[in-house]
Amino acid sequence: MTAFLERLGFGGRELTASGHSKEFVLRVVQPGLIGLMDGSVSTLAPLFATAFATRDAWVTFLVGLAAAVGAAISMGFSEGLSDDGTLTGRGHPFIRGVITGAATFVGGILHTLPFLIPHVGLAIYVAFGVVGVELLAIAFIRYRYFSMSFWMSVVQVIIGGSLVFAAGVLIGSA
Repeated sequence: MTAFLERLGFGGRELTASGHSKEFVLRVVQPGLIGLMDGSVSTLAPLFATAFATRDAWVTFLVGLAAAVGAAISMGFSEGLSDDGTLTGRGHPFIRGVITGAATFVGGILHTLPFLIPHVGLAIYVAFGVVGVELLAIAFIRYRYFSMSFWMSVVQVIIGGSLVFAAGVLIGSA
């Protein structure tokens, strides 16, 4: 396993304050966290706006799927094209782009899947619960890999997620 990680460029011994390999945090965790955060938060407004505007679970699912796929492509390209990794030490741009894009898709699709439930009211409540789990996961990753206070991270991600959720609900209810 060590040889495999060294071939991917994770062979350095420098550790972060949290005790993890700096290369692993910069090249895998950070791009993944950016993607998960973007996918979890940026898709909330279109998803919930559609749910409240149409009251149609299938249409809401399609909008959420489109938002998750679009965000994944956009974030993957953005991360991959942001730098070539030589100056920042963040690793190969293609790998970072794939990690960011995949994590963005996961973050966007998880709270979209409940809209496969035909009853839109129930789907909204289930999706809201999924969003809560996503935000807690983001807070935990920040705590685990970036030595941040877990509760401060929870507060920060809940504030951000709540603002975007509220925007979607307000726009969808207009």
